[in-house]
Amino acid sequence: MLSTIADYTRISNNMTRSLSLTAKKPDVSRETTYYLANIGKVTSIDDFLNNYRLFSYAMKAYGLSDMTYAKAFMRKVLTEGISNTNSFANKLSDPRYREFAKAFNFAALGPKATQTTAAQTGTATNYVQQVMEQDAGDQNEGVRLALYFTRKASSITSPYQILADKALTQVVQTALGLSPNVSAADIDKQAAMLSKMINIADFKDPAKVAKFAQRFAAMWDASQAADGTGNNPYSSALILIGGQTTSGMDTDLLSKLQTLRFGR
Repeated sequence: MLSTIADYTRISNNMTRSLSLTAKKPDVSRETTYYLANIGKVTSIDDFLNNYRLFSYAMKAYGLSDMTYAKAFMRKVLTEGISNTNSFANKLSDPRYREFAKAFNFAALGPKATQTTAAQTGTATNYVQQVMEQDAGDQNEGVRLALYFTRKASSITSPYQILADKALTQVVQTALGLSPNVSAADIDKQAAMLSKMINIADFKDPAKVAKFAQRFAAMWDASQAADGTGNNPYSSALILIGGQTTSGMDTDLLSKLQTLRFGR
């Protein structure tokens, strides 16, 4: 019943080992070795975009694999950089493009853009993390989401950052027992609601982040268990968390949910 919690805890409690095992996978090791040996030789945006092996590796490292084909789009992201608040990347709601432009800052550093730690080992570390999360997601999408939230949580400074990221939105909505239909509401109203329900500052605390991720995992498993029953996937868990009694759900799951009240 609690497979998401169990798998998330197993991976997150020994993250160094989990990442090391992923890095040692033959395909990951091969691509990372090639990337680190060659990225420093890239001196222009054109060089970067035209080396599919390097560019696709970098895109995957920042969670942008599905945009690898969009070279004209990414050229604009890299050409304008992030220094100007009106630059293309800064105007996009998805923060991943700003992260990418910051790591490969050709606009500010020119031919030295690929010499930075962010462009080299930083990107390689991100790549391994992405592969680890993807592998976990192939077995259980809830684990991938929990790991992604854990990785991103400390960088969250406002509810709007959560709402701009589909994965973070799904984690937070699930953990709080909110219907996905909430996303149809006005963005400012959604942000105001989240501000009342969570303290963003708590996401700077690793212990509280882990607890929130565990709460998400429990709610995720509860929703999966309820699929096909005709019941609201979150209602039983929320009733219990609120201190009321319920039935039709594993009692061990319910007792664990009671302990996962964020911030307690």
